[in-house]
Amino acid sequence: MASNFFGSIFRFSTFGESHGKLIGVLIDGCPAGYKLNLEFIQHQLNRRKPSSSQSSTARKEDDIAEVLSGVHQGISTGAPLCIVVQNKDARPVEYESIRTSFRPSHADYTYYKKYGTLLSSGAGRASARETLARVIAGAIAQDILQQAKISIQAYVSSIGKVKLRLGYHQIDLNQVDQYELKCPHKDTHERMLEHLEDLKKLGDSTGGIITCIIKNCPAGLGEPIYSKLDAELAYAMMGINAVHGFEYGSGFAGSALKGSENNDAYVVRDNEVSTTSNNAGGILGGISTGMDIYFNVAFKPVSSIAIRQETVNVQLEQSEISVNGRHDVCVVPRAVPVVESMAAVVILNAMLQNKSSRVDTIF
Repeated sequence: MASNFFGSIFRFSTFGESHGKLIGVLIDGCPAGYKLNLEFIQHQLNRRKPSSSQSSTARKEDDIAEVLSGVHQGISTGAPLCIVVQNKDARPVEYESIRTSFRPSHADYTYYKKYGTLLSSGAGRASARETLARVIAGAIAQDILQQAKISIQAYVSSIGKVKLRLGYHQIDLNQVDQYELKCPHKDTHERMLEHLEDLKKLGDSTGGIITCIIKNCPAGLGEPIYSKLDAELAYAMMGINAVHGFEYGSGFAGSALKGSENNDAYVVRDNEVSTTSNNAGGILGGISTGMDIYFNVAFKPVSSIAIRQETVNVQLEQSEISVNGRHDVCVVPRAVPVVESMAAVVILNAMLQNKSSRVDTIF
């Protein structure tokens, strides 16, 4: 299986399966001399865990990060970092009854056509559990970026048809983790909870949108023409399990505006070039402008549902299937740290690449 690496200078590879012994990440390019912040890594892994809500999966894992290599006395050596998380609540037997069937909207069929195998242990590499490895790599990238005062904060802006009608400037991003569904608005959060409870009773699921904001990102990041910063962010987000859409700045709504409405006028603030608005989403020509970078990531509804659905099996026999394993009604709240992590790796790589763009920044 190819394409398990992500990133250019700071790059990582994930390994392991959802119901295997462990999930791990191998990070290459982490600068030597970095003090590994295990507390922050664990904090991000905990944010990805299921909540106490009935709408979350019943699978319970400790998700404790274990460092195997690349660190001496808590400091990175420059060698590859290998960090793993043990699977302690794996139950592959729960999938035995549907082992030869293609679950609707899962990767079963496409993996079978590509690799000739049909896993009997959940979705294997296609499982969302693989994302915890990305969270580990992203937490390291985030921690390094925080030293440059670059902050990355994501939150849930919609679940199903319940949407937060306020922009990110109108909410307190520091309160994201105070809410179970990571939507920092009390009324909207309560309506989201009610919606998920109703779906749980029906045995159904839903999707949603995560909004992410990157603050204090310096101007000049991005490598046109084919490694534009917006393109790299889109590539990172579209590689997350269940993601079906990406937009930044004014996004799709901006396509309905006139140029006079969408253009961002330049002004000078504190001896720095700035803009009166930010419909560009902090990126122009694939290069960061110095304004806030903000984007939306759309997740499809969870495919594993208890409602019976039509399908076929490997013998091409028509049948019905009901997926009764432990699954979320909506995976979006748990994906918030995943979105932050992938964004952090993109920004860190852009900063490292920028060192080679001008002679005066190399030495």
